[in-house]
Amino acid sequence: MTEVVVSNLLHPDAMMVRQEVFVEEQGFHDEFDDIDEIADHYLLYVDGEIAGCCRVFPSKDNGKYTLGRLAIRKKYRGQSYGSLIMRKVEAWIKKNSIPALELSAQVRVRPFYEALGYTASGDEYLDEGCPHIHMEKAFF
Repeated sequence: MTEVVVSNLLHPDAMMVRQEVFVEEQGFHDEFDDIDEIADHYLLYVDGEIAGCCRVFPSKDNGKYTLGRLAIRKKYRGQSYGSLIMRKVEAWIKKNSIPALELSAQVRVRPFYEALGYTASGDEYLDEGCPHIHMEKAFF
């Protein structure tokens, strides 16, 4: 059974997933920041075990929202759980008439977001030494 829970606080389960995926696997250092205090945190559970998470927050001055820190634990990858959590976020975006969702994607996962209808724009840039690209999907 899968379940997506939304919390307005950074839940310890989300912290654990992000620590495991971004810090331990990928070597990022600046994983936790002030945005965690204002974001909604989506937590994906599979059979009662935390499988993944992401955060969503208002973008600065443009009416859009930003998705960040989408992480799926290694044993749950390749099973469409990333798409599942994205569909839950997008349902909330549509329900609340948010015009678009934007994100900063690691270049290596750009095809994942493109398959979900996101479009890249601008030049690639480095975030903690990792190539990223701005991506966005309009809803209205």
